[in-house]
Amino acid sequence: MRVLMLSKALVVGAYQLKLERLAALGLDLHVAVPPNWAGQSLERVHTAGYTLHVTPIVLDGNFHLHFYPRFEALAQKLRPDLIHIDEEPYNLSTWLAWRAARAVGARSVFFSWQNLARRYPPPFAWMERAVLAGVDGALVGNLEAETVWRSKGFTGPIAVVPQFGVDVERSTPPGAVQVGSQRPFTIGYAGRFVPEKGVDVLLLALQQAPEIRLRLIGSGPERRLYEHLIETCGLRERVTIENPRPSTEMAGFYRELDALILPSRTRPNWKEQFGRVVTEAMSCGVPAVVSDSGEPQHLIAADSESPAGLRFPEDDVEALAACLLKLRDDPALRARLAAAARARVLATYSMQGVAEATARFYRQVVGGSGRP
Repeated sequence: MRVLMLSKALVVGAYQLKLERLAALGLDLHVAVPPNWAGQSLERVHTAGYTLHVTPIVLDGNFHLHFYPRFEALAQKLRPDLIHIDEEPYNLSTWLAWRAARAVGARSVFFSWQNLARRYPPPFAWMERAVLAGVDGALVGNLEAETVWRSKGFTGPIAVVPQFGVDVERSTPPGAVQVGSQRPFTIGYAGRFVPEKGVDVLLLALQQAPEIRLRLIGSGPERRLYEHLIETCGLRERVTIENPRPSTEMAGFYRELDALILPSRTRPNWKEQFGRVVTEAMSCGVPAVVSDSGEPQHLIAADSESPAGLRFPEDDVEALAACLLKLRDDPALRARLAAAARARVLATYSMQGVAEATARFYRQVVGGSGRP
């Protein structure tokens, strides 16, 4: 089966590991990427087994209106069986790529993170309606996205498969020496310093949870607010703020934690769509404490018999503090959650697992079990 994928996200070299895993599953895989996206230049890290096509982009950095003027010509040259459009269905690039697929007689699928049923003005509403009516399948990154597209009338096959998995060979649990260290109980947060991430809630909860250290890694407009809260809450001796690290160095950070915290809060136009830091930490044998905003609660299987972390109601300072104290005071609980975390990533969120699930969906769509 020949597959042509269009993806601006794959300018990031670490993400390209999925492509090598897909190609190893017997696909004739071709991937079109722009030379850069929103300041990120194309990296060539994992390039074995498939063909990488660098194609020009117009309106680089414009999420809704960017497009690839030479993509249809590439599709005409390759004549793929399926075109995977790694974009939301209301974007111009998706509509144009879907038309290119139709022009060459290829099946087509889109990918979506959208977990809020948002309405868009024309022409985006028109493009979304055309894509939903004509595309052959949809890959979505979270459970709520499936509900969103069903509510908007999409009747084709949908598979819930994250866009990228975890490199479980790189993100591994710490060795025995690190596990046996005498460092203080330490929690961490990694991500943007913006209101919707809820780091202010974490700082207020930490005030109620003594003898716990917190490491914050990231950047953003809320940093000065966090520094003010650290001072006013008397947390200067227990909290450090660190600059962002390259993705290849994050496993070392996770291994130095007893728990990762993601205290996201829902906004009218945003809800946590995945939480990649959660699965990366879980792969390192680190349990997560997450709010009930969006997908992270499903990543840790919060409602299962073997959860990989703890959940609290978003914006609830007291509930978060209780979770932190529970983990601090119960090493056996931490050990159970850590083991469940690593096992869950291996079973569901590894790069190999994501590639296999994606390839199965491709074959379902091309094999005729999708829509007529």
